[in-house]
Amino acid sequence: MPLEDDLSLPTSDEEMARRKILMLLGTGALTVAGLGTAITGLQFLEPNVVYEEDSRVSVGRPEEIPLGTVLVLPKHKIYVIRSTAGFFALSSVCTHLGCMTRYVPESAQLACPCHGSRFSLEGKVTAGPAPRPLRRLQMTVERGVLVVDASIEVPPSTLLQVT
Repeated sequence: MPLEDDLSLPTSDEEMARRKILMLLGTGALTVAGLGTAITGLQFLEPNVVYEEDSRVSVGRPEEIPLGTVLVLPKHKIYVIRSTAGFFALSSVCTHLGCMTRYVPESAQLACPCHGSRFSLEGKVTAGPAPRPLRRLQMTVERGVLVVDASIEVPPSTLLQVT
C-alpha cells in the first residue's frame, strides 16, 4: 500500500469547518492569555500600598474631662477613663475572641455582648470566659492634649497623672 500525501488531496467542506473552529479556539485561547498577561503586567507597574490609620488618637484636654468619666471611642476601639488616681486608656477588644465590648454605665462595667465576659473599669476580668484583662494602652500629654497610642501596650498599673 503506497503512502498517499493527504495534503495534496482536496479538502472537504466538513474538514474546512473543523479547521475554522479549531483556528477560532486557538486564537481565542491566545487572546485570553495575552490579555491576562497584559493586565498582570499593568498591575505590577502600579504600586500596591496599604494605608493604615494612625494608631495615635487625640482625646482632648485633661481639664475638660470630668472625674469619673468613661470616654468611649468606638471608631478607634478605645476607652479613656479618668479616675481619682489619673487617666488611663483601655482597648475595647475582648481578650476572649476579639469581640467589641460595651460600656454599661448602670453597673459601671465593660461587657462583651457576644460571650458574656465582664470587665471592671480597670480592665480586670470579673466574669465570663475571657482569659486576660483588657489591654491598657499608652497615654501621653502632647501640647496640652491627651494622646492615646493604641499600638503600645503598657502594664496594667500604669496611670497618667496630669497636674
